[in-house]
Amino acid sequence: MARRNQGLRGVIEASTLPRWDLSDLFSGPDDPAILATLEGLAGEADAFATDYRERLSGLSNQAFGELIERYAALVEGMGRVESYADLLFAANRHDAGVAQFHQMVRERLTAAMRALIFLGLEINRLDEEAVTRLLGDPGIARYRTWFEALRSFRPHQLSDEAEAMLNELAVVQAGAWVRLFDQTIAALTFTIDGEELSEAEALDRLSWADAGVRKQTARELARVFSQNVRLFSHITNTLAKMKAIEDGWRSFARPVSSRNLANLIEDETVDALIDAVREAYPRLSHRYYALKAGWFGCDTLAWWDRNAPLPEADEPAYGWHEARDIVLGAFGGFSPRMASIAADFFRKRWIDAPVLPGKDGGAFSHPTVPGVHPYILLNYQGRTRDVMTLAHELGHGVHQVLAAPQGPLLAPTPLTLAETASVFGEQLAFRHLLEHEDDPRARRTILAGKVEDMLNTVVRQIAFCDFELRLHDARADGELTPDDIGELWMATQRESLGPAVCLDDDYRSFWCYIPHFIHAPFYVYAYAFGDCLVNALHALHRQGMAGFEEKFLAMLEAGGSKHHRELLQPFGLDATRKEFWAGGLESISDMIDELEALPA
Repeated sequence: MARRNQGLRGVIEASTLPRWDLSDLFSGPDDPAILATLEGLAGEADAFATDYRERLSGLSNQAFGELIERYAALVEGMGRVESYADLLFAANRHDAGVAQFHQMVRERLTAAMRALIFLGLEINRLDEEAVTRLLGDPGIARYRTWFEALRSFRPHQLSDEAEAMLNELAVVQAGAWVRLFDQTIAALTFTIDGEELSEAEALDRLSWADAGVRKQTARELARVFSQNVRLFSHITNTLAKMKAIEDGWRSFARPVSSRNLANLIEDETVDALIDAVREAYPRLSHRYYALKAGWFGCDTLAWWDRNAPLPEADEPAYGWHEARDIVLGAFGGFSPRMASIAADFFRKRWIDAPVLPGKDGGAFSHPTVPGVHPYILLNYQGRTRDVMTLAHELGHGVHQVLAAPQGPLLAPTPLTLAETASVFGEQLAFRHLLEHEDDPRARRTILAGKVEDMLNTVVRQIAFCDFELRLHDARADGELTPDDIGELWMATQRESLGPAVCLDDDYRSFWCYIPHFIHAPFYVYAYAFGDCLVNALHALHRQGMAGFEEKFLAMLEAGGSKHHRELLQPFGLDATRKEFWAGGLESISDMIDELEALPA
């Protein structure tokens, strides 16, 4: 059983948690295979360009099929080196040698990619008759979605020279600013009660039971973020302007349009999602936080109490092996195959779990390349939320393993479905915990925790997206000051959190640590998309839909080989319909109803 602990401080020692073994990629940054691979890739990329540049329109179906296989092999080879460098850097952002190695790999791969840029450009210059002929070949037809994704950018394609220049400059433009952000965030330290903490450790204390610790932590986070907000504002302004310039050249209608196109989803569908969630703020987040304030015996919550454990809640502290057993048990209750794949992550050291200085403060499952396997990074501290994060990332990992046979061009999943397996994994773990808990007070704690997680996944992420929309629109009129950005942030947060959460000026700078704004603009709506989709799927599962497990795993196995409409068809779901979003949001409202009905 989990230990009960009010603060969780010191419960999980870093030395007891697993570190990943990256040797399935390379033995180390000094592995001679890395430079040999980079040199070989550069040579093969040049040979590929020599063989195919300006010849695509005259290729036979057989020759075009060979072209795709050669290109896929290059993508796999490049992805293997890039993944290793990214993972090494994510765990060691303070290490100057690792940072230098990471930059070297990026520069070498960017140079090699220069020779391959022609492929997408020339595919987009093929006429429809030629594309129809190619896709009529069974061997090429399996790449239909890859063709569709490439050709969806035809109206936004620049000249070959311009595309080559943008690719080459990326490493010293957007990539350089992203690197500066990552290294700055990783280097931040927060001093609380004389103890120096990383960002992940400090943010974790906002969920501690001690109200004094939460307030002190909030003030310290605000102090450090405010000290650095000018730099973060400069990074944000620069990246937003760079995006606006490129979007202008490419004739994208709106800042979010390029993300939507990459996800093969229409602007109107994303707008419908955003509008549906914003309309639901009063019956979701506003209602829940008013309920939580009542549990705390007050009319409003201080913003640092938003994720506080419930009063008198005896929050469990889960050891690593217990968390593993909970998640594998939950997965196994749904699908033994899913549990078996997830177990490999523990047995084969594919997880890096401890909180350490210089380590990326978040959590992710990196797919690497189909020929290897994913790796998961966590900052595990023993909370219920950490168990849910483990389930979330293992869901991603299972998805990535199942999709790997599709190959490097088709395994990557569009953002619209990228969060499906991860959020479903969370749902399974949540239901497992709830069903194995008899104590009414503990059940309320688990249920409230899940509601908060869903609000963070749906409401908070749409509020983030709304902030990005306003920021990019405002940046079009000129550079934004830290106060300007803070105003946009506070407006979107007040609207989403509602009157029961009190936001003071210390919260104005809290936009600056969100990595998605820097790494992948507008990525965040995918979380809300995924949560609403999973709510709909999980409802079908609980209702006993025939063959649900097989249909669900088949959807994951498809990776990016099918459009989201096609993947959802076996379940009778259609994300373009307003009822779809309403149904997904209703399940959150139902949980709040259940909490309201529980005795105080």
